[in-house]
Amino acid sequence: MSYANPDALVSTEWLAEHLRAPDLRVVDASWYLPALKRDPKREYAERHIPGAVYFDLDDISDSNDPLPHMLPPLEKFASRMRRMGIGDGNRVVVYDGSDNHVSAPRAWWMFRVFGHADVAVLNGGLKKWLAEGRPVEDLPPLPRERHYTARRNDLLVRDAEQLKANLTSKREQVLDARSTGRFNGTEAEPRAGLRGGHIPGSLSLPHATLTDPATGLIKDADALRKLFVDAGIDMNRPVVTTCGSGVTASGLALALHLLGHRQFAVYDGSWSEWGARADLPVER
Repeated sequence: MSYANPDALVSTEWLAEHLRAPDLRVVDASWYLPALKRDPKREYAERHIPGAVYFDLDDISDSNDPLPHMLPPLEKFASRMRRMGIGDGNRVVVYDGSDNHVSAPRAWWMFRVFGHADVAVLNGGLKKWLAEGRPVEDLPPLPRERHYTARRNDLLVRDAEQLKANLTSKREQVLDARSTGRFNGTEAEPRAGLRGGHIPGSLSLPHATLTDPATGLIKDADALRKLFVDAGIDMNRPVVTTCGSGVTASGLALALHLLGHRQFAVYDGSWSEWGARADLPVER
């Protein structure tokens, strides 16, 4: 079975062929947990796909919210996109420098939340691009500001109160992208002060399993569907994805979109919020 929405991914071959297209904008959305001790801004400055602009998940966020990189106000997102030279009518391709598409899907989801549907993830990311000997540069881009219209789609977003209500209604399936150990509460959380475990009734599908370790590519449609079904997901019912801070949860959202699922959303606060709030129940 092929993807229902194949346009959400582009190959390195496709990007190399279309890199100079006037309507294309390439975005480096690399982000890493502090424990990895990688500096995505420095790495971007040292080498990036020619013409790529840097999408800073921590900056393009709600600066008034203590939780990490929560969705920004609509006006802030539009302002940042204009500054990056991204405008209405642009086709956007997002990548990151991880081994398994950690943060590019978060930017992909954010674009869709704010009404920009013509966005795709580079399959294999920067790692595959470099392995193929394709060009990179260290020149800072000089984008020309463009008009950008943002319209927020709240159908793609969930908050803690909605997830709390869902504990009773069970209308939506909740799927956790964290590792099995973190889901079970047997592995320490990377952020201090968070309880171990998961949202009661939620299911587990570790984000890393979406990528084929041999090729670095997102798995094909049959393999993705099997992952969701084996995790206990009914593909005919709504799904809310969650993780540590809403980043890898977006990878599950991307996979659901590739499979043609139409009722999915990301819990933006994820475990950074749920695990910190004593008034919210935890299951282990």
